[in-house]
Amino acid sequence: MIKKIESLRKEVMRVACKNKKGHIAPSLSCLEILAVLLYDPEFSKDTIILSKGHGCYGLYAILADLGEINKYNWEEFQLPGCLKGFGSLGHGLPVAAGIAFSRKLNKKQGHVFCIVGDGEMQEGSMWEAVNFIQHHKLPITIVVDNNGLQAMDFVSNVLSQNLDARFKAFGLSVDECYGHSYRILLNFLKERNDVLIANTIKGKGYSFMENVPKFHYRLPDDNQR
Repeated sequence: MIKKIESLRKEVMRVACKNKKGHIAPSLSCLEILAVLLYDPEFSKDTIILSKGHGCYGLYAILADLGEINKYNWEEFQLPGCLKGFGSLGHGLPVAAGIAFSRKLNKKQGHVFCIVGDGEMQEGSMWEAVNFIQHHKLPITIVVDNNGLQAMDFVSNVLSQNLDARFKAFGLSVDECYGHSYRILLNFLKERNDVLIANTIKGKGYSFMENVPKFHYRLPDDNQR
């Protein structure tokens, strides 16, 4: 799986640069999380929601590799009739909560995993969803891609240092782990606990891009690829 993930990193870089579209770095920080949830049969009956939409390159690369989407749509990302980028943040977790609530009402099996960004947790809609999830005891695991960067700047220290405490204040259990190990992530995710804060690196795999705010949307030049 290590070789597979490294191949996916190169694929994200290749397609994004070919189509001259940014958001490479935020896609690379959540790649292992997506890989565990989408490749491992442990989660084949679960629902996976990517609320952090600017990580969509990683999602599309995996879905194309699995044959779940047309490879041409991924190769020609953002062209008319092909896959598009992301919309406004703060919507994925409320959608995940709705799906889980429907399952609970209809007594259907299956768990929901929602991947969110740490910066995205500044959206009020996310905490309203957290409150709803806790109140109804819904079968959801919130997976935080905790890379410490949002758009062109660092995540507020108040948020990043107290994220676990804020979740706990809503009555949710919180685990924390290294977010770039398939094995470690698998061991935590299969427990299906309330929240997993995965500590990641934005731009993981490319030293010139790692933890550099300007690469949130910027493409590397030719001699960096």
